[in-house]
Amino acid sequence: MTSFVHVAAPGLLTTIQDRGRVGYQNLGVPVSGALDPVSLQAANLLVGNPPDAGALEVACVGPTLVAEADSVRLAVAGANATIEILPDATATAGQRVAPLQSFCLRRGEALRIGALTGATVLYVAVEGSFDIAPVLGSVSTDIRGGLGGWHGRALAAGDRLPLRQANAAARGELCLGGFSASPRPRVRVIKGPQDDHFPVSEVAAFLDSEYTVGPSADRMGMRLTGRALKHSRGFDIASDGIAPGSIQVPGNGAPIVLLADRQTTGGYPKIATVIAADLPALARLPVGSKVSFEAVTIETAQNAYREHVAELAAMREQIVPLRRSGSDIEPQLLRCNLVSGFIDAAA
Repeated sequence: MTSFVHVAAPGLLTTIQDRGRVGYQNLGVPVSGALDPVSLQAANLLVGNPPDAGALEVACVGPTLVAEADSVRLAVAGANATIEILPDATATAGQRVAPLQSFCLRRGEALRIGALTGATVLYVAVEGSFDIAPVLGSVSTDIRGGLGGWHGRALAAGDRLPLRQANAAARGELCLGGFSASPRPRVRVIKGPQDDHFPVSEVAAFLDSEYTVGPSADRMGMRLTGRALKHSRGFDIASDGIAPGSIQVPGNGAPIVLLADRQTTGGYPKIATVIAADLPALARLPVGSKVSFEAVTIETAQNAYREHVAELAAMREQIVPLRRSGSDIEPQLLRCNLVSGFIDAAA
């Protein structure tokens, strides 16, 4: 018998994402994948999945999900939000759950996630992950291309996502300590590859200015508002490949940091590129956040990436058994049928 997670309410934009569809950009297929792969890994490790397993990426406002299985283990990592376990999808109040810890839903119970704060996305991982066939090696959703994920689109009310695992494994719950998703005061970039399309004074002004994440930011690109940049050699170039974190400057002079759903090629000059170690923290910033940049060398970027990879590898060591207080245990006991029946001892 197949087990499912039923989508009672989809939230604003909930999609299935993993680390992305790598190796097909030469065919015009975007990588897609998680905006924040660090939080994706955290959620997956808490439920015992490989770090790159497919999970739900939730943007801005969360969904309501109902367990259609005897038990389902989940974990939430990323932005702050109110997370509740409800007796059913119609309930107005339930048991609060902290992020960065695993927990179980029983059949008919619902997980409700409210509005996100502090970051633009969070991730909901399910033990065993979803039983969804990969497309070109990935279950990531490319909405613009209608590719991957659940029918190539964001989740909708009534969807039933099949699970690879029928029941939660018999084990204690886990939590992740020492996890920080805070961005650096200044995001590190490498100049170019087309910084020569701007006067030296404009490159310096870009690095000296503070920008704001604009309201039109999405999975494709983070559009920044602030000081407009002036080109010295026009704003059109022969289209070339787009790297993650490329900062394009179109004709209006407003920088765009290209993210997970970026196009594979582009014809605007790129003044700089965000280094790989800093891109996850930048990508999770919500609308209205302030951003400034500093230029570093390729050697500095390489060293920072080695440190980033080492920190990701050490995340497993930060996962420990969840210790519950008495106030935490009582609601759990009330949800369990501890007595299956009664007898009349006198009889």
